Amino acid sequence: MTKIESIDEATARIESALYSAGRPLKIEDIIRASGTESRTKTLELLENIMKKTKSAFKALEIVILPDGSYVMQLKPEYSSTVKRYASKPVLPNATLKTLSYIAYMQPISSKQLVETRGSGVYGHLKELRQLDYISHQNVGRLKIFTTTEKFQKYFGIQGDVEDLKQRLFSKVRKTASTRQSTPTPQITTEVN
Repeated sequence: MTKIESIDEATARIESALYSAGRPLKIEDIIRASGTESRTKTLELLENIMKKTKSAFKALEIVILPDGSYVMQLKPEYSSTVKRYASKPVLPNATLKTLSYIAYMQPISSKQLVETRGSGVYGHLKELRQLDYISHQNVGRLKIFTTTEKFQKYFGIQGDVEDLKQRLFSKVRKTASTRQSTPTPQITTEVN
């Protein structure tokens, strides 16, 4: 195999790993996928792939997350466009519930989250931090969680945290009042 063929093969392997993973990948995973066994070479190939993706695609991007992992994803501004076409949810329901709880209760401690959502919350927090939807600060032995700017952009939320809480509260109140005034359950569907 020539040098160009091996570069093309390594590039194809990195692209396929990023595309098929559906989650952030650590650089070590990408090195293994590339078959180069070279961090420098893999980073160089990854940089080229990122440039090509940026110029060739309008809705897709490869980003480096705060923890140093890489993810191929849909740009946040296109998420509402493709919701109805997606074959699986972006986040599992349990993780999404944890995220919504953090959004509503923020700032919230890890202790409060475990008490409310159970010990499975640790996996949810890890996934949400990898996606950069939440961040935390250490206060003594506790971690205090809040949502990030990326969370707000991805979910189309504008305004500050208090505005978000007020909107969530009014939606919950409206849903509760509808249920109380209606003697029989009603099925509603939203079409975007």
